[in-house]
Amino acid sequence: MPNERRDNAGTSGPRQEHTPEQLLRIIFEYTAKIAHERSLDSVLLLMADMGREMILADRCTVWLIDQTRGELFTKVAHGVEHIRIPLGSGFVGHAITAGEPLLVEDAYADPRHNADNDRKTGYHTKSVITVPFVGSDGSIIGAYQAINKQTEDAQFTSADLERLVLAASYAGKSLESVMLHEEIAATQRDIIFAIGEIGENRSKETGNHVKRVAEYSYILAKGYGLSEEEAEQLKIASPMHDIGKIAIPDAVLLKPGKLSEAEYELMKEHTEIGYTLLRTSGRALLNIAATIAYQHHEKWDGTGYPRGLRGEEIHLYGRITAIADVFDALASDRVYKKAWELGRILALFQEERGRHFDPQLVDVFFQSLPTILDIRDRYND
Repeated sequence: MPNERRDNAGTSGPRQEHTPEQLLRIIFEYTAKIAHERSLDSVLLLMADMGREMILADRCTVWLIDQTRGELFTKVAHGVEHIRIPLGSGFVGHAITAGEPLLVEDAYADPRHNADNDRKTGYHTKSVITVPFVGSDGSIIGAYQAINKQTEDAQFTSADLERLVLAASYAGKSLESVMLHEEIAATQRDIIFAIGEIGENRSKETGNHVKRVAEYSYILAKGYGLSEEEAEQLKIASPMHDIGKIAIPDAVLLKPGKLSEAEYELMKEHTEIGYTLLRTSGRALLNIAATIAYQHHEKWDGTGYPRGLRGEEIHLYGRITAIADVFDALASDRVYKKAWELGRILALFQEERGRHFDPQLVDVFFQSLPTILDIRDRYND
């Protein structure tokens, strides 16, 4: 079975059953933590820890349903890739299909046991409890599964089943809320990316351009020291940097040769157009996108546009996206030019350190170059 949340279980001998006071403390501590989490991964790990501790199991897994693929999946601890099994497979599949909790004293004596993971890991599943999670509309969204009791008799009891049902009741609503939040966030990300592609497609760029700029921005943000959450927000918002191009005439946007002075002034308007389109939203991601659209053509020395901002007057998001966007523009074929060789690009970045670009971010760019080049090759047009 999956090796989700084992920690130090199974290394200190048999354990004693919890007193009612200890059980209440576990419930209150974990439900408080779960209620304040917005990350699905974190909620799943807390729920697994809560279930394992409540009934003294060796391992506890939280399974979710992927209706699209007809599978059950669980995200496991310590960065290991998640596990997927067919929807009706094993004890967990049976409990979800039947919509009823399941207590099995001897897994290998039960034909429903899926021993594939035991064979892969060398782990031996003995007793199992599985409890479905029910959503607010009455539909089943997943299940708890606890494996191998850690008391001296090594057997789960009906009291353990009741406790895991209680844990599922406490944590299930929070799980559903976080899943809904992540679904909304994923939809928002998809919409932002799709709109970003519209702006690039008007200028004959491929969708890979916005993917690369997003990935470069994330790497630069992390290298600069931003948190995972902030770097991820920048990655999601950066595809909107050129959305203002939707309002630039084709005669200017698609011109293969050098733009006239008047055409260049018209092209520059895409920054203010993009900002105007995005700035009125109350959503944090779109506010970030508005800032990026407005400032990604500003330059460190104050010679950029549209406002001629200088140094740290330019928002960090704009400074990061500027490097990501310029690198991709130079490293890719465009309607008006062929891609530059890498050596020429790197020489330009050294030359523009402290002029076009934030010097510290240029240093981060060079430190992150192997990862950036890997992204370029992975999303090559």
